[in-house]
Amino acid sequence: MLTHHYGPDVLLFDDPYTSTLLATIGSPDTGTAQLPALVRSAYRRLLEEVLAREFPVRDLQVPTRMTAREPRAFVRGPQLCRETPLVICAVIRAGLLPAQACYEAAVEVLPPANVRLDFLNLSRTIDAEHHVTGVRLDGSKIGGPVAGAVVLIPDPMGATGGTVCRAVEVYRSLPGGAPHRLVAAHLMATPEAIRRVTTAHPGVRLYAGRVDRGLSSERALRSPPGAFPAEERGLDDVQYIVPGAGGMGELLTNSWV
Repeated sequence: MLTHHYGPDVLLFDDPYTSTLLATIGSPDTGTAQLPALVRSAYRRLLEEVLAREFPVRDLQVPTRMTAREPRAFVRGPQLCRETPLVICAVIRAGLLPAQACYEAAVEVLPPANVRLDFLNLSRTIDAEHHVTGVRLDGSKIGGPVAGAVVLIPDPMGATGGTVCRAVEVYRSLPGGAPHRLVAAHLMATPEAIRRVTTAHPGVRLYAGRVDRGLSSERALRSPPGAFPAEERGLDDVQYIVPGAGGMGELLTNSWV
């Protein structure tokens, strides 16, 4: 993971595979036909890291197919706790495909009965100058309580942090008990989003394949992320990420509204 000054709840990827994949996702040469498969690959990578680091672990002894021939044919070691629920939050619309990709990958290693896919219809509110003023919850489909669960919010573009903050508020307000962990997973996140989430909701874990701060000062860009917070900026005047990927939700759905 990348060294930074954002605090222990922020984990930023720092490997050539992820950086190359994200560069391809944001390339002007990548269109609507290629993008979904690339986003699926990126979110499988994010999910693997989230589960490995955030999910409870048990030391287990598990037989293999060789056990029928040799009683000593078993493996023992740390494995994901199969009793812990995983709740994945699909945020309409850019978060739909990432959430589905995480859901499909999760049921390969966890009991399907313990993996749930929720839906939140969150939309930006803007003013007359097209500046983002907030996040509105227009509807939801939540499958029950989240007590003891790991709640994952796959939001590809962590721009302002408003979407994650609103989703966290929704899940923390549910009756029945607190989740074991709340995790946001971004392909790209800005310093503004990181500051907003970590300030408003300490303890929420934030994973990002890349931190985008292209409008920062030269001194900040030459330093580890977060070293000069007052000089860091990743949002333009209408809250688009720089360098970003440009219209992730629009490209994934081919709907430019």
